[in-house]
Formats: sequence, C-alpha cells, structure tokens
Amino acid sequence: MTTEYPIPWEARVAKKREDTLAKIPVEWQLSPADLELATKQRDLTGPFIERFLEPEVIDIVKTDSVPLVNDIRAGKRSAVEVTKAFCKTAAIAHQINNCLLEIFFDIAIKRAEELDECLRVNGKPVGPLHGLPISLKDQFHVKGVDTTMGYVGWIGGNMGITDPTQTHQVESQITKELLACGAVLFCKTSVPQTLLIGDTYNNIIGRTLNPHNHNLSCGGSSGGEAALMALRGSTLGVGTDIGGSVRIPAAFCGIFSLKPIPERLSYRDAANTNPGQNTYRSTLGFISTTLDGCELALKSVLSTRPWLQDPAVVPIPYRQDIFDDVLSRADTSGRAKADRPLKLGILWSDGIVEPHPPIRRGMAMVAEAVKKAGHRLVDWNPPSHATALKIHRSFLLADGARDVHDHLLLSGEPLIADLQAYFNLRDPIPLLEYQNLTVQGLAYEQAYSDYWNSMAGDDGQEVDAVIMPVAPHAAVIPAKFYHLAYTEGVNLLNYSAAVIPVTKADRGVDGVDETYRPVNEVDRANWESYDSEIYHGAPVGVQIVARKFEEEKVLGIAKLVHAALKNAQSA
Repeated sequence: MTTEYPIPWEARVAKKREDTLAKIPVEWQLSPADLELATKQRDLTGPFIERFLEPEVIDIVKTDSVPLVNDIRAGKRSAVEVTKAFCKTAAIAHQINNCLLEIFFDIAIKRAEELDECLRVNGKPVGPLHGLPISLKDQFHVKGVDTTMGYVGWIGGNMGITDPTQTHQVESQITKELLACGAVLFCKTSVPQTLLIGDTYNNIIGRTLNPHNHNLSCGGSSGGEAALMALRGSTLGVGTDIGGSVRIPAAFCGIFSLKPIPERLSYRDAANTNPGQNTYRSTLGFISTTLDGCELALKSVLSTRPWLQDPAVVPIPYRQDIFDDVLSRADTSGRAKADRPLKLGILWSDGIVEPHPPIRRGMAMVAEAVKKAGHRLVDWNPPSHATALKIHRSFLLADGARDVHDHLLLSGEPLIADLQAYFNLRDPIPLLEYQNLTVQGLAYEQAYSDYWNSMAGDDGQEVDAVIMPVAPHAAVIPAKFYHLAYTEGVNLLNYSAAVIPVTKADRGVDGVDETYRPVNEVDRANWESYDSEIYHGAPVGVQIVARKFEEEKVLGIAKLVHAALKNAQSA
C-alpha cells in the first residue's frame, strides 16, 4: 500500500535548503562564480577558504579553544567578535562543502552580547567555556531550532519529540550543560541518514566531502563536525560514537577526538537511532582542533555534575590527578622519564582487512617516535576483531531496521543508496537470540580483558593503552568503506579512546604494495580500492585505546604520544 504525502519529500528538502541559505547574511553569501570555483578544488582548507575571510577573522579562527577562552576572559577579545568570526567562517564552509544542517547565528550573536555584558558587569566569566563558540552534531536539541538528524520527516520539528507543544522548546542535557559553562552554540552539523555509516550523506543536503581532498569522504557519522573544523569553522564540537563516529571523522579530517564511555556523559533528551538498543550504547564525544580542546570540554561538562540530572551517568568528576600522573611520566616533548615509561600495545592490522600504505606508514611513524622517546612497545594480537564486529553489528541491526523505516515513513524519502544492503525492513531478531548475543558480547569483553592482563608479561608492567588504525584507509572514496572493525570493536569493549593526526597520504612514498595478497573478499575490495593519486593529501590518524573509565588517562597518553611524534617530525 502506497502512502500519500501532502507535500513530496523533495519539495520539503528544497524549502529547507532555501531557508538555510536565507539564514546566512547576504554579505557572507558567495557568488555563483566562487561556488563553481570551489567545486574544482581538491583542497578547500587553508588558503582557499581564507580568500573569503578578512585577516582579523582568520586570526581569530586560527586560534584554538583554550587560547580563545583565555583571551575572552582577559578582555583581549570579545565574545561577539569571536562568535561573528566563527559564524562567518562556518557560513563559508557550508557553502563550499555543505556541512551544516542548522544555522542559528542570530541566537549565537545575541548570546555572545549577553556574555560580554555579564563579564563587564560582574568582572568574572559565566563558566569555563565563557564566550567560546561550540558546534553540535545534529542530534542535540537547541531551543528554537530543528533537529532532523538527517531525516526529511523531521524538518520543522525535533526528532523524537512527538508532543507538538514541545517542538523547538526542548533542550538536550548536554545543551544545558554547555550553556551553563558559558558556551555560545551557533550551528548544528550534518550527519548521515540513520547515523550508522562511516560517511556523511543524507537526502536533505546531500554528501559532505573531505575538505583536505574532495575525492574522499569526511567520514561519519559526526562528519559535518570534522569537516567544519578542518575548515576552521569551529575549534570544538560535540558528536556521538556508536561504531567510530567521533573517531573516524577526526582521523579522516586531520583533527583530534575523544570517545569516552557512555556512562561518563549525558545522552538525555538527545535524538538517536534505535534508542531502545542500550546493551551497547552510543556515547557522546568531543571533536577539536587540539587535545587541549577535548580536555577543556570534558573537564567543563563534568563540572556540571551531569549524573544529578541523568541517572545513566556514573558520578565520577574530572580526575585531574590521573591526567597529571600520566603527564608526569614524560617531559613536554614526550620523552619518557627513565623510571616510568609508558608501555603501549600496537595493533598493526586486525588480520581481517590490511591497512592501505599511508596507514601502514602512519603507524610506523608513531611507533618509531614512541620508541625514540624511550617508551615501550609490544605487538598486540588480541581476540579476533571479527568476533567483535559480528556481535556489535548484530545489535545495531537487531530491530530489523524498524526504527529507521519509521522515520523514513514520516516523509516518504528513500533510504540512501549506501544503506540499502543493510537496512531493508525485516523481522527483528528473537528475544532469546538477543540475549545470547549479550552473553557472547560479555564473553568477548572478558577474553579481551584477560588478554590485556596477560600482556603485563615478565616485567609486570600493565599495558597502558593500545595504538591502532582508525580505519584501513586515509579517509575513503565514497561508498568504499568496507570495514569498520577497527572502531566497532572498541565500542563493543566499551573502552575509552582518543584520535590524533599523524601525517598525510603522499603519492611519492605511499605506492601500492604489489607483494600483498588479500586474505578474503572484503580485504580484496579494500586493497584494490587504493589509488595513491586519488588518496594524495588525505589525513592519516591513529586511535589510542585505553580501558573503561580511563578518559583522563587516554587524554594524557594521547598528549604524550602526539608530543613525541611532533618532536620526531621536527628532528
């Protein structure tokens, strides 16, 4: 039976796009010639986007989160001038690489004016994020603003809010916390339809590409966030991660991210895919142009004591002592103190899909830098990630795609092509099968934990964290992301993780390895998709994985590893 819709979904999309463009001030709107020029660029970052910005705007947006907050607090910059600079840059970024689903610059500038006045009158900031513009993935409700989460059917509303009296009135808990800390919220970034794909593509604004290399994807599902930051339209944003969604875009776009475990931060009153599946829950995470930005965000949000409002959050405040203890194990260049070097595992390949040459080289660069800095490395060969992928994917698809199709039916929009192989409507899995999957998941967690403990070895030193690829490629050709086990396995384990940028793919040194023989069909598809010319210039990142409730520890380790890497690169 065919459902009749009073307005075709395509018409709703066209109107939404018009409305979004109208929210960009005329003086910030690019000419048709400029838009055409953008389509011909391989790299939109740096000099290209800066041609549309004034020097004073460039100076602001090239400043990272912590210095910006310090400047505003000290009166060196106003919240208004900083907010206007990021609003303009975000407006340009969206026009050349459609990355925004929601624009509310007017709300942001009014908020910045209030914060400036508050600082002038009271002589002290509202909170630790006073005046800092922060972008949000389009899962978080902001008063007066749509939350579509990439679904046409939620245009004009807030996804998941069915009471019409609450439309545009609800706020997610994280929104309230950021505002309480003094943040300025100014836009919401694009996501893929369903969230459950490592790309960013929906029927509302289409695909968001990689600002560093327009042949490639920006990743997903927090891809709009990472693309915006690569173009310096934001220095700090909030995303989510259920299978790699803050780690993949960060690695693909050359920035940093932190994936806490779900119990540290509040998901209350946020839109989500299949929210009833909470055995392996999605988690909030931070994406930033620096690790200091991720640290600032975690510390600030935890200072609001989110567990008082959300019973799903464990009452653990920010643990400065753990972070400081990690940093005390090396100097500022990452060089280990003789008596307390880090012991790090390194997973070169998961044995299912071999990383492309740029990822191999990036991993080797990190390993060499860490060893040169005096830290210990051990090869990591844990229980198979194939098992983790199978179990985790089964949970994501357990409802037979019912939740996804319920949202599609609101407008009649189709599934995007990349999802049709996985999200055709079918029967949900039976309860007993679901319970058995839970048992399998727990068994895998236990086996992995046992392996981790066993790697203390003869020296008795526990492995502090594990370095591994985020994906088997540096960014990815759209529709050719074949293997997510490098990140999904970490979600099944419910471990803390951070991502750091390492280098960029280089056609001069990252040639095809003719000696490698793929071990399965997925491996073959991935290996044959590599082209050194197409991938040239794509960012290479790695993830650093610690155990449960070790967010402060993994942030500290990431800072030391990144410092060692930068020191090695400058030598």
